[in-house]
Amino acid sequence: QVQLVESGGGLVQPGGSLRLSCAASVNIFSINTMGWYRQAPGKERELVATITRGGTTNYADSVKGRFTISRDNAETTWYLQMNSLKPEDTAVYYCYAALTVYNYWGRGTQVTVSS
Repeated sequence: QVQLVESGGGLVQPGGSLRLSCAASVNIFSINTMGWYRQAPGKERELVATITRGGTTNYADSVKGRFTISRDNAETTWYLQMNSLKPEDTAVYYCYAALTVYNYWGRGTQVTVSS
């Protein structure tokens, strides 16, 4: 069983920054794709950013140029640096890991962008 634990959410003003972290309980090199999704109230869960084992990144159009996904192989952790945050970025953010057979999700961390 793989466990993913997010941290770093919170309340931030528009234009501010936050960094989310996701710590995995398995060797990061056993994960094919890792990343972040988010779900706003009344909306479906949507992809935010992913990074493959090979280092290829993918971003939702709405966050390109503002968010950056990265990973620390030694710490089995990946991050989402979020800059220039907007109220429409408000959501519960979930970290995600796709292994060979199963996909895993964290419990989510709330990000609220409001003045």
